[in-house]
Amino acid sequence: MFDFVQSALTRRSFMLGAGGLAATATLPYATYGAKSPAELNLTAAPARWPLVGKPHPATDVWAYETRIPGPAIRLQQGEPVRITVKNELPEDTTVHWHGTRLPNAMDGVPGLTQKPIKPGESFTYEFTPPDAGTFWYHPHADSLRQLGRGLAGALIVEEREPVAVDRDVLWVLTDWRLTSDAQIASGFGNAMDAGMAGRIGNTVTLNGAISTDETVRAGERVRLRLVNAALARIMALQFEGHRPLVVAIDGQPCDPHRPEGDRVLLGPAMRVDVVLDMQGEPGHRYRVVDDFYEGRSYWLTRLAYEQKAPIRISPLDAPLALPANPLPQPDLASAERHELRLQGGMMGGGMMSGRMMGGGMMGGMGMDMPGMSHRAVWAINGQSMTGDGHAGMPPLLTVRRGCSVALTIVNETAWWHPMHLHGHSFRILKRNGSSIPHNLWGDTVLVPPKERVEVAFVADNPGDWMIHCHITDHQVSGLMAIIRIA
Repeated sequence: MFDFVQSALTRRSFMLGAGGLAATATLPYATYGAKSPAELNLTAAPARWPLVGKPHPATDVWAYETRIPGPAIRLQQGEPVRITVKNELPEDTTVHWHGTRLPNAMDGVPGLTQKPIKPGESFTYEFTPPDAGTFWYHPHADSLRQLGRGLAGALIVEEREPVAVDRDVLWVLTDWRLTSDAQIASGFGNAMDAGMAGRIGNTVTLNGAISTDETVRAGERVRLRLVNAALARIMALQFEGHRPLVVAIDGQPCDPHRPEGDRVLLGPAMRVDVVLDMQGEPGHRYRVVDDFYEGRSYWLTRLAYEQKAPIRISPLDAPLALPANPLPQPDLASAERHELRLQGGMMGGGMMSGRMMGGGMMGGMGMDMPGMSHRAVWAINGQSMTGDGHAGMPPLLTVRRGCSVALTIVNETAWWHPMHLHGHSFRILKRNGSSIPHNLWGDTVLVPPKERVEVAFVADNPGDWMIHCHITDHQVSGLMAIIRIA
């Protein structure tokens, strides 16, 4: 296995030993869906999947319904669903329905909101999605290994009225650390990953395979749903020869706009819906390039135009804005205001000094927390909470149900952190004191090193809710806390 920190990723090789990877066509993703009341089954189990294609062997993975990614679950806005998850893994698991505003008991955090699903057992999740948009699902038990072995899938909630596009396309993007024989590398949770950028891999797949071409037709309008299901890799996608318009972030509609520098920025766990008017030349190919990491640019895939004549000469004459979701608007004048300081990690100068949540020792970085399998490397306001969740975790903040909450997230570290709040969506207000345009909402916000971001939400969903970094190495080694709404 080639270490990402020492390599420059190049297209098609992805540094899988000396031979590199063979390019394969993207496999279609499976879709689940049902009319209300939806009743679905989902099994998590070991499987084998052709991540990199011939001549390499299939990869041993953990998967939902034996697929990578798991089936795209499509639901209807405002209609109830029952999803029974069966665990055929050799260890406990849960499912977290990331970004969905649902009851606390359905949030999928072991110990905190439910008992873990033991091997051979099942658990039924019941909720009614209030918001249309692009969401996803993944484990919240042993999440570093389970997500890193492949357990993830998209959850799409359809708008009540169809959106005027020619095609609705899903790209689930996953980053893997593979050995030269296309197997998942060991070493989950090592100290360097925990204290630095996390477990960044050497192979990126699109809908479960290395993608060479994604077929498009000139003149069509595509709604492209991007899901970053990576453990740690941040992505910045450029669509050569095209001008993507962002219409939703983390499932929540925004004012349609071109992203800064025409780069679509996706931290782990984030989703961005873009509209692409395919104005390229029939028969031509245009690369989609990820250039987030300096000196490590690679192309993810190509938009491969069919030879057919364009569907239309001019772009589709239809509204771009998506219908708004029923989000409560925070009252900033009366909002409770809190500051969350992100601390710790290597090279950051922000050594931890506070106590560990849930018991443990006072002190600096690297202390073992009794009863937990991870070491504390990070902290929020001087307090570390390691692992995935457990019973009795005390809250960092307690707020009154129904009140508006304004959070200032201050990154005192040398590393990027995509901070995710369970059970709510928040308005993204400011970066470093400057107002953010385009009416942006999200459930995961990227906070660059030494910067601050201000968000606000209405605490209308009672329960104990996690807030944590979604670079999973960071989460399990301390960058996690509980917000109690009572």
